Amino acid sequence: MNTQTHPSRPDFSQDGGWFPISIRLSGARVLLVGGGEIAVNKGGLLLDHGARIDVLAEKLHPVMHGWVESGRVRHVGERADEAVLRRLLPGCRLVYAATDSRDTNRQVAALADALNIPACAVDDPGPSSFITPAQVRRGMVRVAVSTGGAAPVLARRLREQIETLLPEGTGRLAAYMQSRRAFVSGRYPNVQDRKRLWEDFLDDPGAEAARSGDESRADTRLEALLDGERKSGEVWLVGAGPGDPDLLTLKALHLMQNADSVLYDNLVSPALLDMVRRDAELVFVGKQRDRHALPQDDINREMVHRAQAGERVLRLKGGDPFIFGRGGEEIEALVEAGVAFRLVPGISAANGCAAYSGIPLTHRDCAQACLFVTGHAKADGVLDLPWDDMADRRQTVVIYMGISTLPQLAAGLLGKGLPADWPVAVVERGTQPTQRVFTGTLTTIAQQAAEARVKSPALVIVGQVVLHRVISP
Repeated sequence: MNTQTHPSRPDFSQDGGWFPISIRLSGARVLLVGGGEIAVNKGGLLLDHGARIDVLAEKLHPVMHGWVESGRVRHVGERADEAVLRRLLPGCRLVYAATDSRDTNRQVAALADALNIPACAVDDPGPSSFITPAQVRRGMVRVAVSTGGAAPVLARRLREQIETLLPEGTGRLAAYMQSRRAFVSGRYPNVQDRKRLWEDFLDDPGAEAARSGDESRADTRLEALLDGERKSGEVWLVGAGPGDPDLLTLKALHLMQNADSVLYDNLVSPALLDMVRRDAELVFVGKQRDRHALPQDDINREMVHRAQAGERVLRLKGGDPFIFGRGGEEIEALVEAGVAFRLVPGISAANGCAAYSGIPLTHRDCAQACLFVTGHAKADGVLDLPWDDMADRRQTVVIYMGISTLPQLAAGLLGKGLPADWPVAVVERGTQPTQRVFTGTLTTIAQQAAEARVKSPALVIVGQVVLHRVISP
């Protein structure tokens, strides 16, 4: 358990007044004074570290009561007066004063201090001889964040941010590396050689295999590195979501911060690229209407070439790679070339834009299905779409890349029998701070979009769900 301790009273006014140490609590006896919600928070932390807890409290929180009934903690149902404390304190490794009475907590801390037992008065650094940092745990990997007791809420907020940076399998990876240390040491006696090997392993697909619990594949990769094989490359096909960086998945963020090179589209915003590892090479391969930075075949070749050279290649695509993102074509090229790859879905433009606009994609009263189509015309300008399916009034139709062909789309749906007042919404730059939403009908929406000079990226939503749009006050 990570704590910060001071031999006597802590001085929070001076920098350097604390020295971080690690205390082994497994099997150690700890006195927890208090039985309410505050005590529950500390009790959960102590149980995670294997402590033997005595709870001194007249009343117990339901969670604490459950711990007592299951035998996880011992309950002393007495008042926290001096005589009781002097009886219970000897032999304790730590003491937490976690009642809702500041005076009681200070009394407990003072008595513990007199017996040279480290004590923490919760949310009261003055009488405390140690504090407990906010912690992120991934198995045996633990990261502690502390403000020296000055701002515990800030420490908890920083912990939440760190949570997003550590994949859930980090603990499994650490356990795997620990279990193979002796084996690697036998093969590589030199410390520097071992260090380089483990660094290569962390950059290798073997590390991800260990994170996911696939020790057999991890061993295969570790053996290959031990035999001098060059670390293998890999392609990560990742959906970046519709624009708001906060909509990234944790998996996407993790890969963005570990890639050697990034091939990205024009729909990937600068704010998202700022989250990519700083020394990664950024390569723009995006396509805009009537203007291609790279043809698809060249993008495929670029991914294969970089991966075969040993790079971890991040193919970052707006929205979800498999919804009008040509992800299927790119995967086929990787399979044909024998390149390892991973797929990470993203929040689609349809999901993100509809949600940020307050429009449900389905609704019990009017839309029991949702159809995704692309409004991109063929080279001859013809829209080859499933018009009969799109004209079904019991569904929502979401049209990607449909701004340039919006007049034809509206005319086609009207021609298939949808009424002139059928609701339509256009969402421009959805989920971003500059998002604009326009609502109208099949007969008005094309002119509205033209007058507002709507440009891509924009999404068209057709159906009665538009009438159910809600905007937060």
